[in-house]
This record gives sequence, structure tokens and C-alpha cells, in this order.
Amino acid sequence: MKKNLFSKLGLGAVVCLLLLCVAMPAAAGYPESPVSLIITYSAGGASDFQARLVTMLASNENYLGQPVVIINKPGAGGKVGWNWMVTKAPTDGYTMGSYNVPHFIAQSIKYKTDYNYQAFEPVANWGADPAVLIVPADSPFNTVKDLLDYAKENPGKVTVNGAGLYVGHHIAALQLMEATGVKLTYIPEKGGAPAMTSVVGGKVKAGFNNLSDAFRNQSRIKILAIADLERHEFIPEVPTFVELGYPAVDETSVNYRGVFYPKGTAPEIIEKASEVFVKMFKDPKVLKMMKNGGCPVKVMTRQQVQKMFNERQIALSKIFAKK
Repeated sequence: MKKNLFSKLGLGAVVCLLLLCVAMPAAAGYPESPVSLIITYSAGGASDFQARLVTMLASNENYLGQPVVIINKPGAGGKVGWNWMVTKAPTDGYTMGSYNVPHFIAQSIKYKTDYNYQAFEPVANWGADPAVLIVPADSPFNTVKDLLDYAKENPGKVTVNGAGLYVGHHIAALQLMEATGVKLTYIPEKGGAPAMTSVVGGKVKAGFNNLSDAFRNQSRIKILAIADLERHEFIPEVPTFVELGYPAVDETSVNYRGVFYPKGTAPEIIEKASEVFVKMFKDPKVLKMMKNGGCPVKVMTRQQVQKMFNERQIALSKIFAKK
């Protein structure tokens, strides 16, 4: 009877059935132990801080049923961690990574990296964090014009930092220089947290940093402008660069954050996680914690993230073609 069944179905169909029988239980029981989440920036920065908030409920039975363990692999503006995810991360579903866009896409265009915009399997997006221009609280600069006027009189001597090279902060700085013709000296740091520390301590004249980090440090800095198309509810008094007459400093540098798997992870696991993480990111408790922490939320599905990756690849390629 088995022989007759096999001959009727054909070898290909039998193989597919066997694979389905193996895959379904694995996905149904996933995960059976904690899941690691690789953050490619330092502990204490916006990516690390937000990842801990949005995965805090992961162990609840209606979500993963297992905790998410944060592991920091910082360096080179995220390149160290993303290269590791592509080349060394296991594909059993128990190692996830966090992405930052435009960061990893911009780096793959400008440098020889092991990754590009198609290198990962996106799961879900949790936030969109615009870049803001900040100065120390005791800085003599109170407006963008103040800073630019000083920079014109002292070309190349005004230092502006950010979380690394070709991250959203760097892109916003490049856009500002192109829009104004003013030369600024960009200083890459090893993440948003050390970049904020340098601004607060007066080691640089100014910096581009995440809106969320700036919101939490308002007593120690001044926020001069936001690189987005509209003002944000967290800092409604801060104008956009577009409002100030610099339309080239648009939303391209807005930092999208979310989670992904390395290529080779079982499709069934990716599909299950995609549903779970979108629901978890929308949980009222998560949304409340994010708002209290000054973290902008933008939940997106796997398909929406893939579309966003494609759009940012096109936009950034055009920007860097001019450089």
C-alpha cells in the first residue's frame, strides 16, 4: 500500500510531505528556550534601551513564552554586529538581530560589507526615531542659524558628532552641509550613548542624535531642530529643518528600528515570529513604556519592512551618487 501511495504521489511530493511533517512541529513548539537578540550598538543607547522595552513581555504565554536576551555587539557604527549576523549567526531561530535603517543600508552602499538591504529576513519594526541637532545646555548657540553663522566664520572648526559613519546622524549632517554649503567636521562615535556624553561634556560643538535620547536628556542639552517632515509630539516646540528653510534635510535620516533573522532561518519560524512581534509591539503596556521613555513608535509588518528597505535603498543610492 505504501509502495502504491509513493508511486502515485511521486518522489517530489513525498519529500515535500516529509519536510512539512518535520517543519510544522518545530514551528509549533518554537521557541523552547530563550531567544538572543543582537543589538549592534552600545548598552544605554536608544537601540539598546528601546529593544529592552519592546521585548519586555516576550516571556508572556500569549507572545513568545520565552524571554528575549539582549546581547550587545557594538562597533563601526553597527557593522561589527551586522557582519557577524550574516557570517556567523546560527539559523535555528534562537538568534535574532536588530536592524537600524538607514544605517546598515547606507553602509552597504558606501563600504564593502557582508550585508546589504536583502541580507536579512525582517520580522517586524517597532519604531521610527528622527535625528535632531543638539548642543550642550550652556552652548552660546540657541538656533540653527547661530551655529551655521559661527561655522561660516570658522570653516571646518565646528565639530558635530553622531553614532557612527553613515548612520542616520551622519546622513543628516551630510544633508545639512549640502543644503547650506557650510563645512562641518563630523566626528563618528561608537553609538548614541557615547555621542550624547560627548555633547553634554562639551567635547564637540554640536551633535546629531536620536530624538528619543535627546528627549531623555533635555535638562543637559538644547535641541535646535528635527530632521523630519513634521514636528514631533514629544518636542512640539522644536522646528523641522524644512520649516527653517532647509528642505534637503528631510526624513531620509529617520532611524527605523526592528528585528530580523539571518537568512536560512526556517520560513515557518519567521512567519510565526512576524505575527507575535507585531502584536507584542502593539501591546498597550509596551506602548505606554515607550511613550514614557520618549521613544517614537512605528509598528510595521514584515511585508511593510521589506517595502521600506527597498525604498531606502533607492533613496540612499541617489544621495550617495552625488558624493
